[in-house]
Amino acid sequence: MESAAIIDPPMITPVSLPQQQVASGSEPADVAPERPPAFAVERLSIFYGEKKAIEDVTLTIPSKMITAIIGPSGCGKSTLLRSLNRMHELAPNTRIEGKVLFAGDDIYAPEVDPVVIRRRIGMVFQKSNPFPTMSIAENVLVGLKLNGVRDRAFLRERLEQSLRMAALWDEVKNDLHKPGISLSGGQQQRLCIARAIAVEPEVLLMDEPASALDPIATAKIEELIHELSANYTVVIVTHNMQQAGRCSDYTAFLYLGRLIEFASTTKIFTNPSERQTEDYITGRFG
Repeated sequence: MESAAIIDPPMITPVSLPQQQVASGSEPADVAPERPPAFAVERLSIFYGEKKAIEDVTLTIPSKMITAIIGPSGCGKSTLLRSLNRMHELAPNTRIEGKVLFAGDDIYAPEVDPVVIRRRIGMVFQKSNPFPTMSIAENVLVGLKLNGVRDRAFLRERLEQSLRMAALWDEVKNDLHKPGISLSGGQQQRLCIARAIAVEPEVLLMDEPASALDPIATAKIEELIHELSANYTVVIVTHNMQQAGRCSDYTAFLYLGRLIEFASTTKIFTNPSERQTEDYITGRFG
């Protein structure tokens, strides 16, 4: 059950580290040296059967910051995102080459349980997916209960805390018994975020979390992403470049499964190193 494991801030001044090269022919990526890396992706390739969806991607994602993954449709954005908690393995005939290190450990090592990884690295999907037969409260707490938590006082505390962190408590505190699907689209997506953070993950992966929402709901989600980055590493896939510019500290540009450039969002949008990046940002293709 995906939800059991489950589940734009001001720009920073970039600092270049010469030892990190992100793509052939590109300049070194910008990395925040004061932040330890959350993920170190090393020469990662992902296959669905014979099709190669991701090809030889290497990048370092800093912790407690927001990293956006952008690129045209079908370029591998969601596959890369889902590889960070092994969610892509739920599709048939998948295999990988390379490594994904999380907090220094290879999440694809044979002894690693993917369920544990998905508990530590939560995910919010493009389409809000509250469980239709569950109340608002039950939706938030389902992951904790599936993990064996039974202490009622603790569950009540986590329920309120998670809904407050998802900026939803004041809107639903008197309606916790109502079905989760009775909420508006934007509220349902924030409910799914509350469900994700209730199990206290270390990372939140978000796959186009606002693409189906109206502008007002989108603004609330973006504001929430800013607030969550104080406590979580956030990696977001978005097709909306304006959203990436508003939301993220760092941006990775993918094209045809390859990482073209990874740098601070400021640099990507104002002074990209690669011509392909500039062409995509300025709308020449995509």
